[in-house]
Amino acid sequence: MNPPIVSIVGRSGSGKTTLVSRLVPELKDKGYRVCTIKHNSQGFEIDHPGKDTWKHREAGADVVMISSASRLAIMETVKEEVPLDSLVEKAGGVDLVITEGYKRENKPKIEVVRGGYPLLSRENEENVLAYAGEVEGMVSPKVPCFNWDQVPELSELIEKKMIGGV
Repeated sequence: MNPPIVSIVGRSGSGKTTLVSRLVPELKDKGYRVCTIKHNSQGFEIDHPGKDTWKHREAGADVVMISSASRLAIMETVKEEVPLDSLVEKAGGVDLVITEGYKRENKPKIEVVRGGYPLLSRENEENVLAYAGEVEGMVSPKVPCFNWDQVPELSELIEKKMIGGV
């Protein structure tokens, strides 16, 4: 069975990475194994020209792995974007998956709010677990709001609603 997934969503520059970077240690301190998946719609490159793995890929390898005693990386050439649930299947042994992005997926979401940015989810809060960030003055009858100083409380909500703890 795949672990639960919560997506951190919001406009560009809203603070999604900041929130993920603050949530992960909170959950790790509670003993949970956490996987993060960053969505990038423009494409990306993690291999470096001239390095061995780059040479392997340039030679035509479809999958290139680099492994050590403390890390494993897998670079796979794909013809189309891999579905989120298929990625999660590769993340064995974790208690929770936190994605950054994937706003169009039908997964529970925490929307990061930054002053002046219109909300992505205001019209349809069905999958919104919480709003986080600059939430002063925000009121939602169905969705709790957490400011930047309430990351521990937000992690408790995630634990309670997604992992089944507390």
